[in-house]
Amino acid sequence: MSDKNFILNYKIWLSTIDGKGIMGDGKWQILKAIEKHGSLKAATVALGLTYRRTWGDLKQIEKNLGYPLLEKKRGGKHGGETSLTIEGKRLVNAFDKFHKKTDRFMEKAFIELRNGLDKSI
Repeated sequence: MSDKNFILNYKIWLSTIDGKGIMGDGKWQILKAIEKHGSLKAATVALGLTYRRTWGDLKQIEKNLGYPLLEKKRGGKHGGETSLTIEGKRLVNAFDKFHKKTDRFMEKAFIELRNGLDKSI
């Protein structure tokens, strides 16, 4: 296989000190989709996820972090709404910034890896 036939893939996640996963790229995307679409239901539809499991996952994140991420407003004429709390918005923004910084570093490191493979030993 040529070194030109592969790409960089990686995931970022937060975990507890004992290694239990809290939140990673997938849940970050869910939170961003909730903010974009204005409801958990619309976000799960857009991402092809199940509502019930996603709701449970988000409640577990809140439990692990110790603060609420979501504000829900029930039904009504046009259905309910879900938005991020101030803490939820902070988390998404911080994860955005962290990801951008990490992405730049990883891309640079990946280029160095590929360049190292091009050279003879």
